[in-house]
Amino acid sequence: MSEVVFKVRDLVKEYPGLTALDHVSVDIKRGEVVFVVGPSGSGKSTFLRCLNLLETPSGGQIFFKEDEITSDKMNVNTFRQQVGMVFQHFNLFPNMTIRKNITMAPVTTKRSSAAEAGETADKLLRRIGLYEKRDAYPGQLSGGQKQRIAIVRALAMNPDVLLFDEPTSALDPEMVGEVLTLMKELANDGMTMIVVTHEIGFALEIADRVIFMDHGRIAADGTPDEVIKNPENPRIKEFFSKVL
Repeated sequence: MSEVVFKVRDLVKEYPGLTALDHVSVDIKRGEVVFVVGPSGSGKSTFLRCLNLLETPSGGQIFFKEDEITSDKMNVNTFRQQVGMVFQHFNLFPNMTIRKNITMAPVTTKRSSAAEAGETADKLLRRIGLYEKRDAYPGQLSGGQKQRIAIVRALAMNPDVLLFDEPTSALDPEMVGEVLTLMKELANDGMTMIVVTHEIGFALEIADRVIFMDHGRIAADGTPDEVIKNPENPRIKEFFSKVL
């Protein structure tokens, strides 16, 4: 049996006048590629941000490899070193070179020496074909290049899990492919990935599981064929009839 890396039980997130997550329970296993889809406002990004404690849950529990991260005793910074996050808008530091953007976190957290971090950064930059951009600044890169750098920056921490929050939605259409290609490579390498996206065709191609969220709840959880191609739920069938 694969190790459960995330165990979520009765997760609730409330804002004034709104319940964004309504008793969500799910397990994510090591090596799984899980896509979280659904209409806007269904709680997808809130769920992802709760997994990394960027949002504080209002109720329920989240366990990461047996440790309850929602406990007051949890060292959040130590936990986050094991879970990488890739955002919609890159979040690169504009005043730092690409290489510095990649090496800063491993060196600051003492996961790597400066020399080791530099070596890792160079290896990752070569892998994605952007080694020649190592001394450039984010403002000199295209959107697709910035997002690939953001993914590499997360990889430089050697995380157990990568979380993606709509990683292609801020990109021009012609730049989406280069980011999806890198994500596909990571999936093939066995990286545990949880991806919030509107790229339904991509979910069909690489997802092990698809979670469909609606009104803050999990409405379906299964294979891409079960959830996207042959949904039993009329609401889900209607959604995919409009987006596929």
